[in-house]
Amino acid sequence: MTVLDVETKDHVALVRLNRPEARNALSPELVGRLAGLWPTLRDDPAVRVVVLTGAGDSTFCAGFDLARSIPLMTGARAPEDDWDRAMLADPGLVGIATLRDFDLECPLVVAANGHAIAGGMEMLLAGDLAVVAAGARLGLSEVRLGLIPGMGGTARLARLMPPAMAAEILLTGQPIAAEAALAAGFVNRVVPADQVLATAMGLAQTIAANAPLAIKAARAVMRRSGDLTEVEALALEREQVQKLVTTEDAVEGPRAFLEKRPPVFHGR
Repeated sequence: MTVLDVETKDHVALVRLNRPEARNALSPELVGRLAGLWPTLRDDPAVRVVVLTGAGDSTFCAGFDLARSIPLMTGARAPEDDWDRAMLADPGLVGIATLRDFDLECPLVVAANGHAIAGGMEMLLAGDLAVVAAGARLGLSEVRLGLIPGMGGTARLARLMPPAMAAEILLTGQPIAAEAALAAGFVNRVVPADQVLATAMGLAQTIAANAPLAIKAARAVMRRSGDLTEVEALALEREQVQKLVTTEDAVEGPRAFLEKRPPVFHGR
């Protein structure tokens, strides 16, 4: 059984963490496979949107595997196979695998089919949209283990939710309910667990039907504007608009609208 499943259809890549017996925890093998997958999807012109979910019906991802990955990182366990040795040889793999240090350059929809804890929560933070199962718990528990979130959780959380809520999650190590996250505007949808993937795929398909260069440009401006002044952000927006108006897709969109037909975008 592979620890990572990937399927691409109609410009949407569905990525599934497949370790349900371990709550989809990030083992060295899963870290290695994710780190290898993301650049492949980024560079695939057929992929316009990525959906990330987990196998099973209780947990999206429980973070780094406490039996395999954490002891290896702390030196409490010696490497036992090639995946272990690769993770030790290149510490940067974990930052790529969790999308802390890697940009897909296309929208990522996280379909959290269950609890998202520690590294799982950090992967949710890396997404652009999030659909979460009703009753799921979302949290960063690292301080209870003598650590802090190191895959973007400490740095990103207060940027994406109210600071008071972020501080409570980070400092107590206690999770919040999906419903509270929705009320705070932290996630896009909370639906029954058996509807999470379908809802996320619906969002992804809607996005994928739009002009891919425009989607990438809008996402880039939105993500980069957070650290810019308003004047700088407006300049970045103007720069992207000027690039888009020279594309074939920018001609096709208005033409299709006037001809009352669906547009056919080619990403050029």
